[in-house]
Amino acid sequence: MRIDEATEADIDVLSTLLGEVEAYYGGRATPGDPEQIRAALFGPRPVATVLIARTDDVLGFASYSFLWPAAGADTSIYLKELFVREQHRRRGVARALMDAVRDAGRAAGCSRLEWTADTDNPPALDFYKSLGAETHQGKVFYRSAL
Repeated sequence: MRIDEATEADIDVLSTLLGEVEAYYGGRATPGDPEQIRAALFGPRPVATVLIARTDDVLGFASYSFLWPAAGADTSIYLKELFVREQHRRRGVARALMDAVRDAGRAAGCSRLEWTADTDNPPALDFYKSLGAETHQGKVFYRSAL
């Protein structure tokens, strides 16, 4: 398995993966809009980085962004999405992607890695617990439409 940063050549596979993510969470497996992906990842103001795990097949991906300020005016890395295709789960892919995100954070001088998980996703919660991660009770998550 190798983990590479996504390039513009990966837009179609990212589109497919985003449809699979939607289906995983109970939505329709509608592929992501390629132009939206291009603008978000490869436009003049990229908002995220995507790492893709692959062998001969695409196994899964992780999407992250940097946040500032973290504690002490440091920078943190924020994992937005971690997804492994069903047929590749429980084979170390998610752990390898998490390690790659941690490595990206360290390389960028980040002081911490942060993420959220849906409370109704026991497999994800169990996986994060297996990494030794603890829930952080000091924050409340908010969302507002723009």
